[in-house]
Amino acid sequence: MAVGRTAGVPAVRRRAPSWGRARRREAGTALLFLLPLFILVVGLIIYPFYRAIWLSLTDKLVGYPERFVGLRNYAYLIADDTFHEVVKNSLVFTVASVALKVVTGLAMALVLDNLVRGRNFFRGLFLLPWITSTVIIALTWRWMFDAFPGRGFFNSVLLDMGLLNRPIAFMATPAGAMAAVVVANWWRAFPFFGVSFLAGMQSIPRELYEAASVDGASAGRRFWHITLPGLKHVIIVTTLLSFILTINDFNIIYVMTRGGPGTATQVFATYSYEVAFNQLRWGRGVTISIFAVPLLVIGIALISRYLLRGSR
Repeated sequence: MAVGRTAGVPAVRRRAPSWGRARRREAGTALLFLLPLFILVVGLIIYPFYRAIWLSLTDKLVGYPERFVGLRNYAYLIADDTFHEVVKNSLVFTVASVALKVVTGLAMALVLDNLVRGRNFFRGLFLLPWITSTVIIALTWRWMFDAFPGRGFFNSVLLDMGLLNRPIAFMATPAGAMAAVVVANWWRAFPFFGVSFLAGMQSIPRELYEAASVDGASAGRRFWHITLPGLKHVIIVTTLLSFILTINDFNIIYVMTRGGPGTATQVFATYSYEVAFNQLRWGRGVTISIFAVPLLVIGIALISRYLLRGSR
């Protein structure tokens, strides 16, 4: 018996190196497959972000070499009244647009959820704004808010109905221009909320509604106590996603108003473009965009938290 035990020891020792080699070979294979993704992340995310941070610390002018200035660009923007207006405009534009999307998305989902016939047809119809080109949407809404009677849709209708004596220059005032870009952004994106909320509603067990109806709960109480709690996570995730996309919106505002009148509709994206490409100050233009990064990081972190909580 002792001989058998002694003979078995070298066999175990002989297997150990082969097991270690197999593990190293698997690790090498895994790294080989991950290498393209690593190169993609470094090339498209890490390096551009590093360059953006570096440019924000320089006084980079087009045609001139970079000159390191430290935090001077940040200090300048913190003291700049125009940038304060840009921050306020960005928050007003984003909060107003997202709030409208949530409300109309809920209304759209409720209507489609109660449709017995034609639900798929109307779902596809409501998705038209979402799949239409952003530039086309911006040009269309700019035409609709135009002040000329023969060109602007709203002015033409109101004048023909006798509700106006003269055209209203909607986009010539700060409040009117902001309302116009908010409406255009809302109209384009509310179908995303509606479809997302509809999917969430259809996942809520119908037995809950039937039990509430038997107990005498009204439609409003069923919506408040069953539908909204059931849509809680969907509402949070879609709202955060829309917040990230809306605060970075460039096309609608640039096509419709170019940030005007004055700076009434300048937001982070348009003002960064204005400073970087029209004033040719790349360092300061990049700095403007970086000021929005903390808000985006917070939004992404919250989305990740809710998604991971849902997967558990």
